[in-house]
Amino acid sequence: MKRRAAVIGLGHQALEDHLPGLLASNRAELVAVCDNDPDTLRAQQDTHDVPGFTRAADLLDNVAPDFVIVAVPHHAGRAVIEECAVRGVHVLKEKPFATSLPEARELASICQQAQVELMVTLQRRFNPLHASVVQLLDQIGTPFLIDGQYTFHTDDPGAGWRGDVSQAGGGCIIDMGYHIVDLLLWYFGMPNRIMADFSTAALPDGGYDAEDTAVIQLGYDNDLYGTVLLSRWMAPKTEKLHVVGTRGSVLLTKGQVQRLDVHGKIVDELSRPQAPASAATAQIDYFCRVLDGERPNTAGPEQHLGHMAFIASCYESKAAGRYIDPKEML
Repeated sequence: MKRRAAVIGLGHQALEDHLPGLLASNRAELVAVCDNDPDTLRAQQDTHDVPGFTRAADLLDNVAPDFVIVAVPHHAGRAVIEECAVRGVHVLKEKPFATSLPEARELASICQQAQVELMVTLQRRFNPLHASVVQLLDQIGTPFLIDGQYTFHTDDPGAGWRGDVSQAGGGCIIDMGYHIVDLLLWYFGMPNRIMADFSTAALPDGGYDAEDTAVIQLGYDNDLYGTVLLSRWMAPKTEKLHVVGTRGSVLLTKGQVQRLDVHGKIVDELSRPQAPASAATAQIDYFCRVLDGERPNTAGPEQHLGHMAFIASCYESKAAGRYIDPKEML
């Protein structure tokens, strides 16, 4: 039988990824939706012919789903997780795991005590292109340089709750940067030193305090080092991770991965433009397998304490003006 799933939060991420992914799943079915905007809620109720609720607690009490996909503003995530934990409902949560490292520790404890599974949605882990990078990295000798970049332009980078540190937990580092952080930890593990600089300078009179642009320097004890550039003001839209080794390099971009020789000649090339849609479904199916005891939860609270320690180190290094070892924050 399919797992009964509900979606809480019907913003862009839910409409573009989670709902289509759920509808295409072989292991889960949509049984309810929730959003605090009545018009948005009504539209999705009518489209999917499922009950809708404006409060998460009402959905959980009336529908009793097996799990929920949570895609709410960062500051609202904790309350939803707590409501689910009280009722023993499992959670597939949109990143970030939490708004701060202390909150992440508390949420990890809540999930453990309630014996509920929580997995953070990181679709790149279910994209075959990103998975292939692990094998390609073995073919470029000893990696020593990382060049990461994730940028796009939005006219108002501080619009709504995303521009408020007290609600979002930060700006481009904790939000869009979460994906790059996950790739770095997946491919290379936790760095030994992190230093970040960032600003809200794109719109000097924008009235927001969450960083719109950031540069992160990082290094490992094995002489691997690099930088990551993040911006929600800088055009054109770019997503890449370029890893340089002693025998070549690997260049990962959106929808494509290449292995290059030392002269920049393409040796291997893979592309999969349709991957994002199928990755959402693969992620949901994997979570169902976790609930059925068929797979380990590789993106649970314990793993994401590491993500939050990395991010916390960025903000701490800015305040301290020096490198921070993220392992010391765990």
